Amino acid sequence: MTTTVAVFTRDLRVHDNPMLAAAVLGADEVVPLFVRDARITGSGFAAGRKKFLNESLTDLDTSLRDLGGRLVVREGDAVKEIYEVAREVRAARVHIAGDVSAFATAREKALRDALPCEFVVHDDVHTVVPPGALTPTGSDHFSVFSPYHRRWADARWRAEAPKPSRITLPKIRVGAVLSAKGNGFPGGETAARTRMTSWLRSSAESYASDHDALAADRTSRLSPYLHLGCVSALEVARRGEKSAEFVRQLAWRDFHHQVLAARPAAATSDYRPRGDRWLDDEDALSAWQAGETGIPIVDAGMRQLLAEGWMHNRARLIVGSFLTKTLYVDWRSGAAHFFRHLLDGDIANNCMNWQWVAGTGTDTRPNRVLNPLRQAERFDPEGEYVRRYVPELSAVDGKRVHRPWDLRAGERAGYPMPIVDLAEGRARFLAARG
Repeated sequence: MTTTVAVFTRDLRVHDNPMLAAAVLGADEVVPLFVRDARITGSGFAAGRKKFLNESLTDLDTSLRDLGGRLVVREGDAVKEIYEVAREVRAARVHIAGDVSAFATAREKALRDALPCEFVVHDDVHTVVPPGALTPTGSDHFSVFSPYHRRWADARWRAEAPKPSRITLPKIRVGAVLSAKGNGFPGGETAARTRMTSWLRSSAESYASDHDALAADRTSRLSPYLHLGCVSALEVARRGEKSAEFVRQLAWRDFHHQVLAARPAAATSDYRPRGDRWLDDEDALSAWQAGETGIPIVDAGMRQLLAEGWMHNRARLIVGSFLTKTLYVDWRSGAAHFFRHLLDGDIANNCMNWQWVAGTGTDTRPNRVLNPLRQAERFDPEGEYVRRYVPELSAVDGKRVHRPWDLRAGERAGYPMPIVDLAEGRARFLAARG
């Protein structure tokens, strides 16, 4: 009797999951295991992130039940709990998806040292192309996206892993899967696959022309599901092939993973230090976090984040540039706020995108500054996005909404005046950068 343990981390799906498929292959019994480690699922996350995780776990448990199994849940230190389960069922092998964060790599090393059985790490679960599979001559990773993308597009992608037909669970205490229903994104593979199918059918072909239009909101919104692995990045890339621009975004995601895999310190340290001496301005940071900066397009994005646990990608660029290159506040403060609230906030994408916009990462134009007014006029020309998330200005018609300081006091309805002069902020940043 051969028993294996399939450790789920952020690959909460049964379709195209190489880790789960390998654990089932040749095993008589399989323990699908998820460990609630407080260092990952603890109080640092906003309620929306916790709800999304709980719904995703509930959905995974339902899928495993349909296959004859269950999701076994433990709480505590991941290494200790995985070891105890493997020992209890006398596992021949433990399978887990490889990942690029410092926490994940430390967990992998500790498990390799602790487990008394075979330990198998699958590096092809979270991305289309595994981190480290593509390298330029003379380096362990690509530091510029364009040459990486050319190699990525020409790479041979793995075959999709089969969904198990049956899972037999040994005698073991299952544990509790917490459920939390609510508004917003429904978590889990079922919702992910429904959204993927619907969006690819209706909107993928127009993605290149529509994805930056803030009010239209025609992006896929698949990123939260990709973060927790409720849907396979490889499957999305294959099914989205009609939209080269959309698939390119998946290449960006892989690019960031391979950067962090090679340079794990980039999660907290400048990838390319520029000598910045960031301003310690708690009042400005708090106003930015609350969406009270007095710059409507910035505040709309920040309020969308708080309300939905998600933000339009163009808005992310605008609010990130405003924080780092107008307020000149450290990108790490922005990354931490995003990580707390974003349903799709993973270490690689979140930190490397913030470094890109701050000019400390892989951007080849590190002094690029996005003027929020020009961005608003281009990507929200009639002010619909702003009015949707800034109710104080909902009665202001057209593009006038982007310049509330030109309105009469009564029209502003209590909306604050700008906390910074945009031209002065930009000049301060460029002077600091030399």
